[in-house]
Amino acid sequence: MTFNYSVTKRGAKDAEFIRASGGLPGVLYGVGREPVSISADYNSFIKLYDGAGESSLIDLSLEGEKTAVKVLVQDVQYDPVKRKMIHFDLRQIDMNKEMEVAVELNFVNEAPAVKELGGTLVKTVETLNVRCLPKDLVSSFDVDLSVLKTFDDIVRLKDLVLPAGMVALDNPEMAVAKVLAPLTEDQLKAMEEEGKKGVEAVEQVEKKVKDDEEGAEDDTKKE
Repeated sequence: MTFNYSVTKRGAKDAEFIRASGGLPGVLYGVGREPVSISADYNSFIKLYDGAGESSLIDLSLEGEKTAVKVLVQDVQYDPVKRKMIHFDLRQIDMNKEMEVAVELNFVNEAPAVKELGGTLVKTVETLNVRCLPKDLVSSFDVDLSVLKTFDDIVRLKDLVLPAGMVALDNPEMAVAKVLAPLTEDQLKAMEEEGKKGVEAVEQVEKKVKDDEEGAEDDTKKE
């Protein structure tokens, strides 16, 4: 799926001015062009990013240019306190050159080992590193969990059917998803005992530190 989006050139306006005006500063760079400082409407970019993520092609219209270019969202920066977007990077793509990108995994259907046996689903990865031509890029692909019928079943990378033209770069034996068996009463009791031991060990260390500090204070008083 390809998305359409428009941005303006930032010109002499600094990043803080853009943000204060309800915009989001960014930069466009990539094949065949010098980096360009740009700005976008904050809310519309959030909507774009929610839909496109970082693995969907975007037809980008840049102010002053007649022809749209193909780009990917390369990076988004956030304010560490407010968690608001503060900057974005767009990378122009060469449609004739293979690229490497992380594609999201979409887990579908319910695992019988969860529904019928009461197990816990474990997703070991959320994205997959792939190489492909831009025309073959997809924003995500499905992982069918219905094959997880027992606690011994594992979905591995080699089990996934990738879209045509896409090659996985990760280890084929990499586990993608499996179902863990429920803990037995003995296991729960053992975990509880280990937790108690851990608390007792911490208390002993704290007591020793306190005793050492008190002993040091007594020695100082004697001197």
